[in-house]
Amino acid sequence: MPEVTLVEAARLAALQEMRADPRIWVLGEDVARGGLFGQYRGFLSEFGAQRIVSTPISESTIMGAGLGAALVGTRPIIEMRIFDFAMCAMDELINQIAKIRYMFGGQAKPALVVRMPHGIWRNSAAQHSQTLEGWFAHVPGLVVCVPSTPADTAGLLVQAIRSDDPVLFFDPKNLFPLKGEVAERIAPIPFGVARTAREGSDLTIVTWSAIVPAVEDAAGMLAARGISAEVLDLRTLWPWDEAAVMASAARTRRLLVVHEAVTAGGFGAEILARATEALGPGALRAVGRLGQPRVPVPFAPPLEDALKPDAAKVVAAAEALMAR
Repeated sequence: MPEVTLVEAARLAALQEMRADPRIWVLGEDVARGGLFGQYRGFLSEFGAQRIVSTPISESTIMGAGLGAALVGTRPIIEMRIFDFAMCAMDELINQIAKIRYMFGGQAKPALVVRMPHGIWRNSAAQHSQTLEGWFAHVPGLVVCVPSTPADTAGLLVQAIRSDDPVLFFDPKNLFPLKGEVAERIAPIPFGVARTAREGSDLTIVTWSAIVPAVEDAAGMLAARGISAEVLDLRTLWPWDEAAVMASAARTRRLLVVHEAVTAGGFGAEILARATEALGPGALRAVGRLGQPRVPVPFAPPLEDALKPDAAKVVAAAEALMAR
């Protein structure tokens, strides 16, 4: 299998699906120029201006037009360019896209993908570095994808494009240069199935998206210290693989959730609450969360590094759990 960058893996997945299904098209700012990150490079020349539509700078218009197009039978890929810009289209996303199937008794089919590159991106500061995927896991009607590898990005994007549900696809923009193998024929990866990134017996670390490589590095550091950590990459937050998390946590009896998002109100709290409910009193010896403090992402690189979870912070959090 060829080795490609994560952003190229997403490009190949979209390319494969658009070649196979003429109903699929892309709309968003700069997509005809290849997209901000090159994720649609070469699409305009192959598919033409009817299927690769660069729009005005109006996120609410982009989101609303995508929904309308889905309702008449096309399958749009809505490009938000950077996640933070989706804030301008929250009514269309939350009150329309997420609700329309329910409100029309299943007669409406919002088969669309909203791509929202998210997370800390060097020197991008408070309005271009937010990690708010937990917001959308809270909203009924939405699928939330949070891949961390080129192969998972490709497979999940294929699944998302083929899905009849509205899918929010959180591309981890800080991992766009990450390389990995991707099959020439990309198969869909089902939603709600976690990837075991590393097996272990002493504690379970649950994670997703851009922070996964740091967690894997931390697991290697912990192994050198005699601590065997199992790392589960959720890949999707809704649905999420509750069965895999519970099985691992029941075996290791220690559960740590690591995400790049702010700790307060993050999806990690949901995972720990469900583990406590499902496994019962005394089943877990220790639980913990690690994420960003509740402050805006700063512009200065030293301050950015101070708040972002990294391998050393994961190791410290894991060792604290092992001591309990």
